[in-house]
Amino acid sequence: MSPLKRLEGWAKRALALLAAALFFRPSRRSRAPARLAVASSVLLVRVDDRVGEALLLTPLLSALKARTPPLRVEALVHARCTRVLEGHPALDGLWTLDRRALFLGPLAPGIRALRRSGRWDVVVDCGNWQVPSVTSALVSRLVAGPAVLLGPDVWPTRLLPDIAVPQRPDTPSEVAQRLHLLSPLVGAVPTGLPSFRAPRPPEALRPLLAEVAARPHAVLLPGGRLGWRRIPPEVFAAAARALSASGRHPLVAWGPGEETLARAVVEAAPGALLAPATDLDALAALLAAAGCTVCNNSGPLHLSVAVGAPTLGLFLQMDPARWGYPTAPHRMVDLTLAAERGDPLESLVAEAAAAFARTLALGRAAER
Repeated sequence: MSPLKRLEGWAKRALALLAAALFFRPSRRSRAPARLAVASSVLLVRVDDRVGEALLLTPLLSALKARTPPLRVEALVHARCTRVLEGHPALDGLWTLDRRALFLGPLAPGIRALRRSGRWDVVVDCGNWQVPSVTSALVSRLVAGPAVLLGPDVWPTRLLPDIAVPQRPDTPSEVAQRLHLLSPLVGAVPTGLPSFRAPRPPEALRPLLAEVAARPHAVLLPGGRLGWRRIPPEVFAAAARALSASGRHPLVAWGPGEETLARAVVEAAPGALLAPATDLDALAALLAAAGCTVCNNSGPLHLSVAVGAPTLGLFLQMDPARWGYPTAPHRMVDLTLAAERGDPLESLVAEAAAAFARTLALGRAAER
């Protein structure tokens, strides 16, 4: 970590401690449990700009809607993530954070507008315990006002919420941990999965979607936001060849700046086709139609699971027990140790893809 980043981190921690002192209200904390019992509206706060993080909010939406009586559920997200959550059937309202002049605290334009417009009984800082976000914790505290604030019990932000929720000791799962943030409000929550609205693909994509749905296909996504999490393209090509031999037609999709990477996979896998450019809804529709996804640990992994497509997730330098979905029909493969040993990843992934395709074929046969 650079000295500048280290200094920035310490400055944020100091700011969190200062804010905790300024906004400390013992009476509000003491009244919090009784107020949770009669709460009728909740705001979930997650203000980073990653698609996967926005999708990880959706199990919380479903859990809150399942409460009796159901709660009014709204979310505050980064402007880039509105496309992920807008139209979600379990969401009653969606807000974006105006980040101008956040250093002004309660006087910042975006914070003032939210405090005037929103009337929530409970606000939840949907951060995590491993890498606490001071920005998210501060925004949550400023927006909450008199509402009960729930958040992770982790230094240095644990002093900001009215109820600091300890981390679950029995699971590393990110979905399970974030659902646990709701426990003071709704009790124990079973682990859920991400969800997504009904995709809204463009008309021009519908002929391809019909073709993909008519025959067994597989969508491969060799890209991802962070290069160090990506499996090499030749490994995806090996997966594409294995899927083709198993009777599935590989379709290689790509995001902004990833077309060259996708073409490298197609060129090394006879029979594989390059998907057209897609936005979020088009990709979601394509994944759902194909019913088989192979991808890195990135946003599309969570999107594929959210639309119900059986997903083979390939992990490198990240814990699949934390970020993956190990239950059927999904399968997560950790390639970290194999990569460190210099094992041939192509054969490992090809075997995993072929086995995955066989499992899906057996499932289809059983359904018939």
